[in-house]
Amino acid sequence: MGAEEIVLLNEADEAVGTAPKAASHHRETPYHLAFSCYLIDPQGRVLITRRALDKPSFPGVWTGSCCGHPGPGEGLRDAVRRRLRDELGIAADAITPVLPGFRYRATADDGLVEYERCPVVRAIGSGEPRLNRDEVEEAGWWTWRECLDLAARPESSPWYRMQLAQLAPLGDPLNWPDAGTAALPPALSW
Repeated sequence: MGAEEIVLLNEADEAVGTAPKAASHHRETPYHLAFSCYLIDPQGRVLITRRALDKPSFPGVWTGSCCGHPGPGEGLRDAVRRRLRDELGIAADAITPVLPGFRYRATADDGLVEYERCPVVRAIGSGEPRLNRDEVEEAGWWTWRECLDLAARPESSPWYRMQLAQLAPLGDPLNWPDAGTAALPPALSW
């Protein structure tokens, strides 16, 4: 298996090429395609994770359930399922776009930049995660109130804080409305 590739985007969110993931994340990271997923259990708790301490980008920060990069030609649902399985050993049902237009740019303390069109989805699942220690340091099921509190703390990822600012008004995660797929970037199939 070759190096993981990311999909590079222009300002209209159209695919303009690919690049190796590892070599592309630095102080001048190009704009590219990603996603964030919030896994919700039937009780409305959210699986919150802490990124592995040796990850090259934003190590040790607390964030949503998982994030990743859809590969060239990979649909969003397939990418979410792949990353939930690879990072957490969990299967998900009912994947729903909740913030399909989310986009952000964030700079880490060491100068590394994330610059992503990053649709946010909710997935329904349960069970105890089996952590891939290359990706995840810790994980646990948190109440929505605990998730909101985390967004006010500096140990949470910048994208988590930005996403929670938009998710908080939607209320209980089990009731987040399906935002549909029309606002997904042209480079990403459902």
